[in-house]
Amino acid sequence: MSMFCWGLSWASGKVLSSYGEILSIALIRFAITFISLFFILIFIKEKLRVERKGWFDLIAAALCMALYNYFFFKGLYQGKPGAGGVLVTTLNPIISYGIMLLMTWRKPTRKETFGLLIGGVAGIILLRVWVDWQSIFASGNLYFVLATFTWAILSLFTARGSRYGSPIAFSLWLYAIAFVAILLLSNSDATKALLIQGDRYFWANMLFSAVITTTLATTFFFVATSRLGASKASSFIFLVPFSAALGSWFFLQEIPQWYTVLGGVLGIGAVYMINKK
Repeated sequence: MSMFCWGLSWASGKVLSSYGEILSIALIRFAITFISLFFILIFIKEKLRVERKGWFDLIAAALCMALYNYFFFKGLYQGKPGAGGVLVTTLNPIISYGIMLLMTWRKPTRKETFGLLIGGVAGIILLRVWVDWQSIFASGNLYFVLATFTWAILSLFTARGSRYGSPIAFSLWLYAIAFVAILLLSNSDATKALLIQGDRYFWANMLFSAVITTTLATTFFFVATSRLGASKASSFIFLVPFSAALGSWFFLQEIPQWYTVLGGVLGIGAVYMINKK
């Protein structure tokens, strides 16, 4: 269910990206997320404390989250949500696994190597490098690629840091720190204007993006990450490309292209090969 909500968030994020400055949108999203998470913690009577040993990972994960949201909305502003959702969520578990191998200095098995190679081919197809590689910088795909790397690193910090407190409490302080980071960089006048001028369509998508997609779905993903590890939890992301493509098709009339479908299927096959025992 978390992955399905994430898929729909790409279409919802595309709508939000057209309303104002990217940092202002991210700031409002983090504020609503923090408030909703706080009430959830009070309701379930969960402790808010995160041990001192986890502070470094918490701060690092929060900065990655702020950066990811910037790349997310910037990519959606320039590009297509269905294609972006397939690109990011297909390559994310592959990149996350590759980073994990580098950090542990472990040589990949033959099956893992084959899976990583298939993932590389999937990325080439999704980006359509053979057509015009320069178009990557103009279509929003560059921001989607940066978002992919940022989320992969975020997953690693989350997997390690959430051991020092409740995953939900870890998420609460993560969004609080991310909010402060965005606040220091955002334009207050632009944020005020967005709060005043936002219509019902804006607030409906904002509440879905902040409460359903971020507060509930992402928190559940962090819980899974803390129990399964970053590479295993990331493998569930293969469900997102389908819901992202379908959501963009249904709500925004973005018809999936052949290279998006082929690249997504190859990426899912790569994740299967990497995680197969």
